[in-house]
Amino acid sequence: MRPLRSLPVLAITACLVLALGAGSAAAKTTDAQVLKGLEALVAAPGGPPGAIATLHRNGKLTTLSTGQADVAKKAAPRATDHMRIASVAKAFSGAVALNLVRSGQLSLDDTIEKVLPTLPKAWGKVTLRELLNHTSGVPDYTKAKGFEEQAVTKPRAYVAPKTVISWVEDDPLVFKPETKYEYSNTDNIIVGLMVEAVTKESYTSALQKIVLGPAKLTQTSLPTKIKIPSPFIHGYETTPGAAPQDRSEFLNPSGAWASGAIISTPQNLNAFIRADLGLKFFDKAEQEQQMRWWPGGESSPPGPGKNSAGLALFRYQTKCGTVYGHTGNFPGYTQFAAATADGSAAVTMSLNIPAPKGKLLAQLRQVQTEAVCDLFGR
Repeated sequence: MRPLRSLPVLAITACLVLALGAGSAAAKTTDAQVLKGLEALVAAPGGPPGAIATLHRNGKLTTLSTGQADVAKKAAPRATDHMRIASVAKAFSGAVALNLVRSGQLSLDDTIEKVLPTLPKAWGKVTLRELLNHTSGVPDYTKAKGFEEQAVTKPRAYVAPKTVISWVEDDPLVFKPETKYEYSNTDNIIVGLMVEAVTKESYTSALQKIVLGPAKLTQTSLPTKIKIPSPFIHGYETTPGAAPQDRSEFLNPSGAWASGAIISTPQNLNAFIRADLGLKFFDKAEQEQQMRWWPGGESSPPGPGKNSAGLALFRYQTKCGTVYGHTGNFPGYTQFAAATADGSAAVTMSLNIPAPKGKLLAQLRQVQTEAVCDLFGR
């Protein structure tokens, strides 16, 4: 073999390129890296006491978990532990609505005044489509004075959907529908009321018949009471230097209803998002409508990569590939659930604190991106 110094410069360069290329190809994201990212979140100032991710690939569910589901105990969160899924519940109400679109009981062009004529006249021309992709302009009840008073004076009390509507019923639309994107929790409250109007049954019953039953989500429910089924991941409020404050049952989720009151488990949540993308609840025609994207429409909190809004679904375009799903934020809980376009693979990530901000949110989104890369094997 000739000494390396006698090889032509081009040949040496080619060897280096091949060597570097082989190294890059081998540098895939691993479960261990994702777990390390979760551990860093738990260790960060103001970070969650616990964190858990599930990845479903090739017919197998992998669980990565660290920290504590309950600070009074040492056990890490488990895939079968209950938790509040927050606004990921909007993907469930979207699945119910699109199922009814498939059956002809609803149309994406149905207006509020057609289906719910008793709601404010100022909102009358808003369509189901605009409600599902947050381009309705309907005011967000979580910004209303009535919501603030409820949370301060009677946080544990039951709140009916009609009470939620009453907090904003005298307000005009925030903007003309279909002119901009603005996340509004009221949108999915109205979707739930539309479901009840056309099915002549409770939203809870429709949810069970259309989603929970067919997908065999036996550990998922829409409660009207504040109690979380055991065992559950406790939700906390954390402040650097102070002991975590348990917020698991601080606020009754009934007011969030079709917008964010569902309780599930990491395992069930992963199964749901796979079923949702895998056309378990509606057909390709409805999914094509669902995947008409509104650029810049971020979920709350934003998910990994570049976010775009569809119908009760968000597109997350990352450096390793694109997934589709939803995030959620509730006192004590931050959620992320997403699947591949065909629903064959999915990832969830849950923290037991409300949505972080600033550097911690950026850190979370980076770990979510790493989990997506791991899901794709990249």
